[in-house]
Amino acid sequence: MNQSAISIGVLGFGGLGQAAARILSAKQEMLLVAAADKQGYIYHEEGLDKERIITAYHQQGSVGYLEPHGTLSQNSIAELIEKANVDGYFLALPNLPNTFMAEVAKQFIQSGWRGVLVDALKRTSAVEQLLEIKDHLAKAGITYLTGCGATPGLLTAASAIASQSYTEIHQVKITFGVGIANWEAYRATIREDIAHLPGFDVETASKMSDTEVEAFLDKTNGILTLENMEHADDIILELAGICSRDRVTVGGVVDTRNPKKPISTNVQITGRTFEGKISTHTFTLGDETSMAANVCGPAFGYLKAGIALHRRGIHGLFTSAEIMPQFVR
Repeated sequence: MNQSAISIGVLGFGGLGQAAARILSAKQEMLLVAAADKQGYIYHEEGLDKERIITAYHQQGSVGYLEPHGTLSQNSIAELIEKANVDGYFLALPNLPNTFMAEVAKQFIQSGWRGVLVDALKRTSAVEQLLEIKDHLAKAGITYLTGCGATPGLLTAASAIASQSYTEIHQVKITFGVGIANWEAYRATIREDIAHLPGFDVETASKMSDTEVEAFLDKTNGILTLENMEHADDIILELAGICSRDRVTVGGVVDTRNPKKPISTNVQITGRTFEGKISTHTFTLGDETSMAANVCGPAFGYLKAGIALHRRGIHGLFTSAEIMPQFVR
């Protein structure tokens, strides 16, 4: 074990959690020591073998089955927090219901744990719930960075940087393309996306069975077209003083049957310069980068930045537009 490595836990072990484990295996500065899913958790301070825990999850349904360090539990998050010595957690959890992430944060507060939490939340209302407990996070000695995936996250931070060219921001327009080979690898993520469609909400999407989701995707040829989403980029940019949330729009296309992106992902920041000229900056992600790479990579970059803040005694709630992520070797 690298004694200087940051010990990391991953809560949630669906497609995003498994991608996080794979990414961490290539990092020298971070070590995956803990993971949890609905049915159990695993902790080993010397580090976890990504292939073994992923195989256990796929073959048996939970990382808790993996001997000798796995534990089956219906209260996996609380038990792992109590047992594990972890510097920071990536919350790769589905925010279904919409109150779930704030409830998880409260578990950390109540446990007495001190460290860094990073999420990849999407919904504005979920961030608003975290803002309600920001003082409690600070008092508990927790440094929490929210909205730190791709969008919000990478594209939000790019917007904050690009805005420096202007004296006034007229519009921030985020357009994403996501391609995945099999929707079942990202069940929760797809349900969250369905919840943004007309005629759906978080409650109805979360109650859909896999069969119902599959039938719905059959009707759309596996394509989800999303417009004017309730996305936390708006509140994050507003909190950072970039622009009011009504000037931020988010939408995109998700192909649940093809790993190739259906469209390129980009953010356009339009504003007026001090000379009075109207212009647009465009930041485009490479089409070859996957959703997993663009969510998990920034999340761990923010986690590293959060560790630096925590070690300086800086606690509380921060957003992806306030803090720059740091490259993790």
